[in-house]
Amino acid sequence: ISLTLWSTIFVILIAVPLGIFLTRPRFQRLGGPVVAVATSGQAVPAFGLLVLAFAWLGSGAWTAIWALVFFTILPVLRNTMVGLEQVDRSIIEAGRGMGLTNGQVLRQIELPLAVPVILAGVRTALVINVGMAALAYLIGGGGLGQTISAGIQLSRDLVVVTGAGLTALVALSIDWIAALIERALRPRGL
Repeated sequence: ISLTLWSTIFVILIAVPLGIFLTRPRFQRLGGPVVAVATSGQAVPAFGLLVLAFAWLGSGAWTAIWALVFFTILPVLRNTMVGLEQVDRSIIEAGRGMGLTNGQVLRQIELPLAVPVILAGVRTALVINVGMAALAYLIGGGGLGQTISAGIQLSRDLVVVTGAGLTALVALSIDWIAALIERALRPRGL
């Protein structure tokens, strides 16, 4: 849970501001290359990404967290960009016509309308993080993968099923909690 929590916090702190930055008219041309770099995290298999992180940063929980961040930054970044780009331009122009500055338009119009799409990306990242965090034991990051691995090594099917079941239960629970948060943060009327 802590691997998932910390990696998701870092993903949000990196991807949401970066997505906002890349949707501003002056910087839209940078969107393609940045998304291509973020896509490379998803292109590498989870196991391979953990091994690369281990080779670069060594073993431990923080190495696993940074590998999880790189692996799951794409859904949040992409959804932030899509959510902001889908805001109707006429609504933005109406806000500017009312005298709002660009920052006010972003805070009062664009972000509230993009929140449902952004939060869908965060939910996706959370569930991916839970599944990949189970592999973090391979580089000394801990997690429920240790239970699954011990069950396999000891030929104890019950231990394997317990570890896998707990991983699935954590993923479903986190997704349910994220759905409640998404519903609470969704602007009224959307």
